[in-house]
Parts: sequence; C-alpha cells; structure tokens
Amino acid sequence: MTQKLLLALFVSLFFSCQKEDQSIDYTDWSHYGGPADGSRYSSLDQINKSNVSSLEIAWTYQTGDATERSQIQCQPIVKNGILYGTTPGLDVFALDAATGKEIWRFDPFEVLGGENSWAGTNRGVSYWDNGVEQRILFGAGNWLMAVDANSGKPILSFGNQGKVDLRKGLDTEREDFLIVANAPGVVYKDFLIIGMRLSEGLDAAPGHIRAYNIITGQLEWIFHTIPHEGEFGYDSWDPNYISQIGGANNWAGMTVDHESGTVFVPTGSATYDFWGGYRNGDNLFANSLIALDANTGERKWHFQAVHHDIWDRDFPANPNLIRIQKDGKWINAVAQISKQGMTYVFDRNTGEPIWPIEEKLVTQSTLPGEFSSPTQPIPSLPEPFMNMNFEEKDILNLKPEWKEDIQNQLSNALFGDAWLPPNVEKPIVLFPGMDGGGEWGGAAFDPETQLFYVNANQIPWLIEMKPNAEFENVGHAVYTNYCGNCHGLERKGNPPTIPSLLEIREKYDQDSLDRLIAKGRGAMPAFDHISQENRKVLVDYLLGNSTGGDKQEIEGENTPLNPRYYMNGYKKLLTKEGLYGSNPPWGLLTAIDMQTGLKKWQIPLGEIDSLTAQGIPQTGTENYGGPVVTAGGILFIAATKDEKIRAFDKLTGEKLWEAPLPASGHATPAVFEKDGRQFLVITCGGGKGTKSGDSYVAFALPEN
Repeated sequence: MTQKLLLALFVSLFFSCQKEDQSIDYTDWSHYGGPADGSRYSSLDQINKSNVSSLEIAWTYQTGDATERSQIQCQPIVKNGILYGTTPGLDVFALDAATGKEIWRFDPFEVLGGENSWAGTNRGVSYWDNGVEQRILFGAGNWLMAVDANSGKPILSFGNQGKVDLRKGLDTEREDFLIVANAPGVVYKDFLIIGMRLSEGLDAAPGHIRAYNIITGQLEWIFHTIPHEGEFGYDSWDPNYISQIGGANNWAGMTVDHESGTVFVPTGSATYDFWGGYRNGDNLFANSLIALDANTGERKWHFQAVHHDIWDRDFPANPNLIRIQKDGKWINAVAQISKQGMTYVFDRNTGEPIWPIEEKLVTQSTLPGEFSSPTQPIPSLPEPFMNMNFEEKDILNLKPEWKEDIQNQLSNALFGDAWLPPNVEKPIVLFPGMDGGGEWGGAAFDPETQLFYVNANQIPWLIEMKPNAEFENVGHAVYTNYCGNCHGLERKGNPPTIPSLLEIREKYDQDSLDRLIAKGRGAMPAFDHISQENRKVLVDYLLGNSTGGDKQEIEGENTPLNPRYYMNGYKKLLTKEGLYGSNPPWGLLTAIDMQTGLKKWQIPLGEIDSLTAQGIPQTGTENYGGPVVTAGGILFIAATKDEKIRAFDKLTGEKLWEAPLPASGHATPAVFEKDGRQFLVITCGGGKGTKSGDSYVAFALPEN
C-alpha cells in the first residue's frame, strides 16, 4: 500500500472517529431525547435496511386508563433493561423491556391524597443513579415527585413526603398559579433542572427555571426568565408591569452538555400571548435559547428568536447537541428547531451562530397600545424545513368547491406575510400555525452522516382579535379571562380537539360543572387557582342560570391586568369537510445536511385514506411526536394521525416499512437492546382529534 493511500486511510479513520461525541453512549436511551445529547440517535444496527420489513410486534402493554380525549405523549426511557413510562392518568410504571411484563406501577395520587386530581399530559420521566440508589423523577400537575426505580415506592425523604410543590419557590408572593410539569426535567449530577407549562393568560406564573436536589428535594438555584430589577434583561420590559407578567417558560424540555456543565433551555412567549401592551420591549428571556451553568444557574449566553412575541412562537422542543464538520473543522454545536420552520445553530461554548443570522424589518402592529419589534432575526442557513408563508397560490385547490370554501373564509382576512401582526379589524392567517412547524417531538441528528431530521405541520391557522369591551355581565368577563383562548369568545370551541360549550348544560349541572372546572380533565387544566366566587359566576354563566350581574370589578382576581384585546379562540383554517385550507403536503419530513445547511431530501409524512381512494396523491397529515435515527440506516417515526408507524431510508427518504397502530403514536419512539435483541417502542395514546388509546407497542425482528 502506497504512502498516499495509507495517509488517506488514516485521515478517513481519524475523521470517522471524530464524528460521534466520544463521551456519549449511543446505545443508551435513558434521557428525554434518547442519548444524553438529545440526538434521538441510536448506534444499534441489528435492525437495518435489509431486514426492517420483517419487523413484528414483540409485545404490547395496555395501561387500561384511557378516557375520552386522553393522550399519552410519553417518550419512554430504558435503563438496565427496564422501560419506564407513564399512562393517560399519569400513573408511572416499569416494564421488563424485553417482554413488556409489568414490574411495578405507581399512582401519584396515592401520595397527593386528592390535593390535585388533574395532572395534564406528561412527556416522560427522568432517571438518576448515584451508584447506591436509583430514582425516577416525574411531574404530576404542579407536583415534582420521586420514586424508587426498582420498586416504584415513593421516596418519602424527598421534599415533603415524596413531593415538591412547584407553585412555591418562584420568588413571588403568589402561590396559586396553574402549573403543570409536563416535560421531564434533566439530570445533572445530583440536580434535577426543570421547567413547567403555565396559563397563557395574564394570570400566568413567571416561567423561571429551577434546579432541585434529587436527594432532598431542596431548591438549589433559580434563573429568572422574567428578570428582576437589577438583573440582565430587565430593561427589555416595561418596568410598570413586569412584576405582573408571566410566561417565558420552558415547557418543551432541555438538554444538558455534561462535559461543559451547561444546560440549554428553550423558552416560550410571555403573557398575554397575542397582545403585549403591558410588556413593551423585546422581553428577554422569552422565546430564547438560554445556555445556563448547570451548577449555579448563571447565564452563559442567550439568543432570542422572536422579539416581543405576539404570535405564540414558543420554542417547541428540547435542543439537539450535535458535532458538525464545517470549513474543515469539527464544532460542538447546539441546534434548536422552531415553530416557524427554522433551525438555529450555535457554537455551544460561545453562542456564536454557525451561519449568519440577520435582523430583518417586519410589518408593525396597528393594535392600540401594542408596540411590536421593528425587526426579527432570520437565519441564513439551515434552509427552512417547510414553506415559510401562505399566499394566494397556496389556497387549497384539490377541488373547486374546497377552494371556494377557503376563499370565502379569507375574503376579509390578511395573509401573505409571515410576520403579520394580529389585527382587530381583520383576521390574519398564521402560517405555520400555532402547532408549528416544528413541534414537541423534536428533531433527530445522525453523527455518522451529519444529517438532521425534523417533521413538521404545514397547516394555516386563523387569529382573530376582539376588543375587551365593557361586557354586559361579569360572567362573560370571567369566561373570557380563563376560557376564551381555547373555546373562543362565542364558546364554539374547535371540535373535535376543543369542544363547544354552547350545549354544556345538557351534560352538566351546577355541581358537576363546578367540579370539572376546579379539577380539570384530559387536556383541560384545573382552575382551582381561581376564587370560589369567580368559579360560581363562571358556572352560572356557562349554564345560563344567571347573567352574572352587571359589569363590575371581578372579585377575587389575583391580577388587576386584563388584555385590551383578546384572541378569539384557537382556530385552524378548515373546509366544511375538515380538510386543511392550504395545498398539501400538510405533514412533512425533512433531512438537512448540517455540513452545508441545505436540505438533503423532503417527503410528505402521513396519508389520508379517503383522499388516496379518490386518486389524490399522498398529502401528509398533521403530526405530533418526533423521529429517531439509527446506525442501521433507518429513520423511524409515528406521529401521524393515520395511526401508523413508518421506517424510511435515512439517506434518501424512501419508505421501507410501515405498520398499523392501535391508536395514533403521538410521541417519539424509543430504541434499545436487551438480551441481544433490538427493540423499537412507540406510545399509542391517540388524541389530538383522533381516538384515544392506552398502549405501548414494541417491535422487533423475529426471534429466529
């Protein structure tokens, strides 16, 4: 062999070794996002392109507690051959990962003692091991809890008898907030660092990031995402109201770089989401990716993707820690997807963008009292993973009657500008819609190929603003404050996802409706934080028993602020038949080359059988839950509303396999090996307008 060939071989082997982060075990699936870097990549290759078509169901575990409109959004984790997950009712369980046999199951309300009967959705649990004991930590509503990983018994020495109330310790006088620990916290040494889902109204808690001692449950540090006076970023808010503003929270999960001791925290918008008259300025650290010292909570660097957000453009998923080769050198980077369909990539250590990000002029708000940002940051690369705007040519035209329907709905609407601000005179088209673009399933990164994979919704939504007029009765005012965002000011909802409340008296009486509002159910949060007087007024108003009295000061309110304008309910742009108002594809799966920032391939994700039967090509579907990628050459993803899981060639996007599921897999799969056999597990909880389910389904190659 010549010296040149030897040198070439050495260089090839050297760079091959440098691709993967050598500190990460890519056979491990014990974190939110799979391995510790959140890459959703597995180096297992027993299942590969040559045999994936032979996959069969290895086991199924049914939780038995699904209800109407319930969901399971959990990405299960696997450690020491045990799979940990959650049920629709928020029980936590452990299974033998090879057989699906239940080892233990824990009902958190045995510890909570009925203190809160609503826990919302849950996307996973966290595992901790100090070499002596192992713990599972998870959120149930506003409670952070810890159980023994081997027995499922609560750790009574953790916090107060095994639980910590996340409503406390926010450096604020109030403690009656709506808080849901929906995404699992991240483990760093003996700390659990956690965010929370909050109300999207002006009654919201501040979304501060906190670290708790996993052994004791004591608060170790807090980072104020809404800065206190004297802190960095305080001058980006209106000082007259900053103490009464909430949000800027992390509901999407985080990722820890254990080598540098950095936790990367994506945040959402500040409240009120669609009219920001009380929060003039850019509003740091809302809509930001924040790099914090995981030991102390001190800020290392930050990037704000949306200044003064009035579109609900939260960062929707935990970031991926990636190693990419650019201009001949390897870079430790962090990649963050967005609802807008863009990906932001930074040097992990410095926060410098890998590709230039330019502040560009955008359309300004005309709502009185609102002062929107004159510019917004737009990355030059990577390329967007979906269309970035909705124009006349994008109106659904598969059939003339569908096109006419959508055109009629848009006859008085504003569209054609990705940064159109909400308008009180005309509705605007928000594209991509409030569910993205990118969503909470997150992206996957393959260190072997440098390809980055992300699925997206490509669906238009409508935003319609209404002035906060002098309501005829206080019941209407209470309803608007707490229910109007979801169910709309006319109470029509957005069926089947958000039910109409117009006929609610046919299903509930005074007592049962009061219990529902106080305790919550399914995706509806508990409103036990509002006063009993206001709850009675709300019940009377919804049942039509009383007008609630003349307009007056609302008793029991915890904040004097009410938006000058309200958004009139979450609404997708749909035909009468329920089809999306844009031309397909409505669901997309995209591969981006992170060496160049350019798309490698892009395909529709999902299928609507009734349209296929009419000869309409694959349209893609709405999708929730993310992809995983493996060294076997395969990308796996469920997510779609058509109740299937699929395998694609990771280099080309060619479909290699698909299988039906008992309900839609609105979650991210887990990939692991036990007893020499590789498994793929997907949570099948349905919801999001599809039938609810209660299954975890494991696939593997035949044992023989």
